[in-house]
Amino acid sequence: MKKIVGIRFKAAGKVYDFDPGAFVLNRGDQVIVETEQGLGFGTVAVLPAEVEDEALAKPLKKIHRLASEKDFAQLQANQEMEKRAFRYCQDCVATLGLQMCLFCVESNFDASKLTFFFTAEGRVDFRQLVKMLVKELGTKVEMRQVGIRNQAKMCGGVGRCGQEVCCARFIEKFSPVSIRMAKEQGLSLNPTKISGLCGRLMCCLTYEYETYRELRADLPKVGKNVTTAMGKGRVIRHNLSNRRFVVRLPDGQESEIGLEDLIQEKG
Repeated sequence: MKKIVGIRFKAAGKVYDFDPGAFVLNRGDQVIVETEQGLGFGTVAVLPAEVEDEALAKPLKKIHRLASEKDFAQLQANQEMEKRAFRYCQDCVATLGLQMCLFCVESNFDASKLTFFFTAEGRVDFRQLVKMLVKELGTKVEMRQVGIRNQAKMCGGVGRCGQEVCCARFIEKFSPVSIRMAKEQGLSLNPTKISGLCGRLMCCLTYEYETYRELRADLPKVGKNVTTAMGKGRVIRHNLSNRRFVVRLPDGQESEIGLEDLIQEKG
């Protein structure tokens, strides 16, 4: 048996497994861990637990130590460097006339590398930009182009529901979202009403999609002709929360009924 602990490096980022060693950790504790890029600053997201050796694909990196005052000072210094690097990079982008939108800069914990995140319509030749950044900042530079949904996740914001956008709060991995999900839930297909801050379909369209499919599965489709105790009619809408549907009769009268009110036609 091995003991593992889940560490998160960003607010809504992926949780990575580490070896806690002899440390007694609580959720929310901030720690310094060993990563492939050197030491990293993370937060305990999942409490230590034991797992079978076979469940681990590869040896785990270890918790190096609990974060100290010196580490918090280093983190603050990194944040100041990120702000300076962001401003300088924006000036360089404007000077070079590059068609790109810079939105975030992240530093390694030991400040050995700066990663610049940007969005763009197509490929961008940023070789000259990298030279200018390395000369000014005196550290390794990486330019990373990401999608518009990743930009929303990293920048955050408030959605039309009045809460912080889901991607920045708890979504670790994006799931495919389609217009069919909005149709299945009877939502408006107006793009301005079902799109998020990123301009793409809202991630929350996936939350109740399967439930709506299950509720609608046994009900007659909208537009189908059915026979009821009151006569033949056409299904015009569903009331899924009550598993009922509305039928319009030939005389124009509308009636809400359930499956038990249908009459099965013979032959």
